[in-house]
Amino acid sequence: MKQKDIALIIVIVFVSGVLSFFISNKFISSPKHDLKAAKVDPITADFNEPSNRYFNDKSINPTQLIRVDNNANQSPFNGQ
Repeated sequence: MKQKDIALIIVIVFVSGVLSFFISNKFISSPKHDLKAAKVDPITADFNEPSNRYFNDKSINPTQLIRVDNNANQSPFNGQ
């Protein structure tokens, strides 16, 4: 390569880099937005009692163990 060719390649690379930078900023970059967050109430240690309509002392406790039959077999899958 001659010295003129190397200089021409460097100029072409520089010009194409500058052009691609401005074109990509024009089409690809997003516009600047002024973003705002919603105000959130602070967390407190206060706890309101639930409504007696849904939570009362006469309701069924779903966390208790339900037994259908009194079975003493400790290994039910042994085939006995």
